[in-house]
Amino acid sequence: MIGKPLRLLSVGRLKTVFWKDAAAHYATRIARWRRLECAEVRDGDAALTPERRTALEGRRILEALAPQDLPLALDERGEKLTSPQLAALLRQMDQEARGRVCFIVGGAYGLDEEVRARACRLLSLSAMTLPHELARVVLLEQLYRAECILRKVPYHH
Repeated sequence: MIGKPLRLLSVGRLKTVFWKDAAAHYATRIARWRRLECAEVRDGDAALTPERRTALEGRRILEALAPQDLPLALDERGEKLTSPQLAALLRQMDQEARGRVCFIVGGAYGLDEEVRARACRLLSLSAMTLPHELARVVLLEQLYRAECILRKVPYHH
């Protein structure tokens, strides 16, 4: 293992088989180079309003963060990075003597403002809205791509 461990903290379980398979595929590939912990918090009750649901999920996310976690939250208003820029960010965070990078993927209605405020950085995967299950898979693929860039493995074109 070369890089510092990474953590992926997500709201809800992957329920659809093809999202589970895709996430497992990329998590296995990433594990060749660094430890990856995938953790989930329970999503809010569907009967709640979107605001109350994201607030509840936000509390669960904040409670699940470990003291050493450096939260990077995925948010549609976040910074848009290219794949090489994400690789450079991972390299920079590996070189700093700080904690563990923890990517946060919200639920169906996004992230609560308290989670955004707690994040050391907001990142966007796309200007388009993505289902949260797909966002998790896209993030894992991009983390794998970043690892390939850092190691000069011919995956990124």
